[in-house]
Amino acid sequence: MKTQILFFLAVFLVSVLIVGCGSTSSSTENTSNTTAAAQNEEGFEKVSIKLAHATPDSDISHMHQASLKFKEIVEKKTGGQVTINIHPNSQLGGEREIIEGTQLGTIDMAFVSSGVLGNFAPEVNAFDFPFLFRDREHVERVFDGEIGADVGAKLEEVNLKVLAWAENGFRNITNSKHPIKTPEDMEGLKIRTQENRVHIDAFKALGADATPMAWPEVFTAMQQGVVDGQETPLSLIVPSNFFEVQNHLTISHHLYSAFPFVINKDKFDSLSPELQKVFVEAAEETRDWERQFMIELDEELLQTAINEGMKVVPREEFDYEAFVEASQPVYEQYEAEFGVLLKRIQAE
Repeated sequence: MKTQILFFLAVFLVSVLIVGCGSTSSSTENTSNTTAAAQNEEGFEKVSIKLAHATPDSDISHMHQASLKFKEIVEKKTGGQVTINIHPNSQLGGEREIIEGTQLGTIDMAFVSSGVLGNFAPEVNAFDFPFLFRDREHVERVFDGEIGADVGAKLEEVNLKVLAWAENGFRNITNSKHPIKTPEDMEGLKIRTQENRVHIDAFKALGADATPMAWPEVFTAMQQGVVDGQETPLSLIVPSNFFEVQNHLTISHHLYSAFPFVINKDKFDSLSPELQKVFVEAAEETRDWERQFMIELDEELLQTAINEGMKVVPREEFDYEAFVEASQPVYEQYEAEFGVLLKRIQAE
């Protein structure tokens, strides 16, 4: 009898141990699942990004619309953990000041014209030679390929990381004096340029009085006659209401201006790899969306300029070949510095 009692007691203890172990395992598994679920719900780290650009916050401002699209994509991909705070219309300064702020980290991201970046990495200036890009397909091969990546790497050396190269557009010339059809029509005109040495020398080669000036000052300078004209894409000419102070518009397409999405490199490096991937993917999606936006917008903007009274010299009446020839001295001037890179671009 005593033996039977001991036997049943042993069986009972073993059963308790088995049930106990099973409960512990189940409890551990449930805890692990709960933790994983919490991590999935939590997602990415909370981050607030200060993004600045110098263009108006309007429906036809490509930089502003691109910043809204980037914000939408990033915030959706991160479940609202990342907040993009947009500062448009030169609230944080002109493009040079915005880039300087991004380099220093007082601004996290900048949507700017590529021309100003040449002051921070000289290689970017190679993109700003006159009549360099043949068409949009050529542009995309250059900026989305090895050349764009190589130039972007130079900007990383000065704490600026390019997430993607979008489109600022082909630049056109406006002025308050007379139509521009031939290089001779440029003679003596005071033309505002970006603070970019290649732009300045290119317009000097064409006979213009090149006048570098920060973007926020341009409208007033034209209004007061400090400069006769300027050269930017339609995406800046029309939203900035330049038709109020400029009579003539020439569809010259003399320069292609890229629109890089730039982030402070230290800020980018501080993000988790998963969040870095989100930023790059969002930038590429925004780039593709913005390029299509620009194609559709250009026709609308040209018609708006005409409706507002600007006298337009169409591309067919612009002596493109004469301007190409007149621009060659600037290529010769910079052959030693940019010759190799320019040949790579032209060969694409």
